[in-house]
Amino acid sequence: MKRFITLVSVIMLLLVCSVHAGQLTCPRLPSGSMIKLENRFFDVWPKIVPADQESTVEIVPLFEHVQFQENCTYELTYTPMMKLSQDGGLAAGTKVAVVPENGRVRFTAYFESEQEHSLIIVQTCDTRKKTLGDFHIYSLNEDLYKMRPYKGDIHMHTNYSDGVESPAYMTSAGRRLGFHFMALTDHRFIGSSAIARKAYDGVALDLRIYDGEEVHSPDNPVHIVNFGGDSGITELYKADDSTYRKEVAELMESLPPTPEGVNRFHYAACNWVVERIRERKGLAMLAHPYWVTGNRNNVDEALLNQFFEDNTFDCLELISGDHREWIAKNDINGLQIARYEEERAKGRRIPVCGISDTHGLETSEAFGRYYTVCFSPSLEVADLIASVRDMRSVAVETPVGDIQRAYGPYRLVRYTHFLLREILPQHDEMCFEEGRLMIRHAAGDGDAAARLALLQGQTAAFYDRCWAPVSAE
Repeated sequence: MKRFITLVSVIMLLLVCSVHAGQLTCPRLPSGSMIKLENRFFDVWPKIVPADQESTVEIVPLFEHVQFQENCTYELTYTPMMKLSQDGGLAAGTKVAVVPENGRVRFTAYFESEQEHSLIIVQTCDTRKKTLGDFHIYSLNEDLYKMRPYKGDIHMHTNYSDGVESPAYMTSAGRRLGFHFMALTDHRFIGSSAIARKAYDGVALDLRIYDGEEVHSPDNPVHIVNFGGDSGITELYKADDSTYRKEVAELMESLPPTPEGVNRFHYAACNWVVERIRERKGLAMLAHPYWVTGNRNNVDEALLNQFFEDNTFDCLELISGDHREWIAKNDINGLQIARYEEERAKGRRIPVCGISDTHGLETSEAFGRYYTVCFSPSLEVADLIASVRDMRSVAVETPVGDIQRAYGPYRLVRYTHFLLREILPQHDEMCFEEGRLMIRHAAGDGDAAARLALLQGQTAAFYDRCWAPVSAE
């Protein structure tokens, strides 16, 4: 009977997975990520441990076909992936005999430095050896250990400007992709996120929907995103732009001299918009400076030079969502990354975000594949904005295929690569059902809200287990 059950389990797995290059692989999530087989078949708690401390990691088989066997022996090989032991940690390649207890293995070690660690477990039954898995954890210094990685997209468009879908549909689809936070940023309109929140009034959600707007001030070609501001900028000049023009003219006079070639009006207008966003407690993001419109890049190079020189904006839209054919014609992200790296080499401080700028998510190659990971103490908008400004964010892209890349400060990029492989895929899979139920609720399904309530808190609990130490039994 056991053999029959095992055979059925394998058949069911093969129905949803495939064999590629001799390896069993399971379906990719909409973000392009995939849950590793080790994380499908085993629980590993915690996945994140404090650096330079002793911690215990527990590896628990979840299914019959990976259970530890009484007549077999097990050996764990430990390897720190970045820095060799210098202060009490185990040497690379250390082999430890581990004995399963209550169907699980515990491994206690001093995890030295901030880095990733590999734990390979090999099973020996008689003379037959088999690798059960290569399990990975990450040790973090105290400052980053206190933060949590939150995924979000703060630049996208609904049918309230030139997008396709409604605000409620957009936000529910965002949760389906694993987003913790979103901002709908329609052109010249800050109300889309409020419309989405109203659609879910009284519904238990773990997704945060914050206000946003893509600002186009009069006679200024530079696009600026207002994320999290408590009111809009467009309303300040929509009916009457005389005050705007007067204040921009005053700024033109008061701002320091600029090099030849810098359009003083555009420069002053951008400073005016940034000041207004900050007054409203928002984040001012320079959007897609190398986007091509009218057969030229959106922001004049001399003006862009001045922005970097003066640190005009709160952050740079480093990764911008785009379609494959547009990437082939003009790789704006390649240019934006190169420019970012050059400016950072000059010692400049440049916070970054990644966004999709989607105008129709169901036909978009960008939605869910271009986003920001923000390392913040909470999901409150003030904390998210502060974290971006403090350079605790990275931009992520998966433009074609399934290779995910993160850009930003090296320390955060290295950590994000681990998260994209070891933690976020499982989190995103949990979010898929929440997003599907949000879509059903927006479509009028009267039972969806009750089912959503049952799922509330599941992703937060998953994060807690990833970081929390394993309790002694």
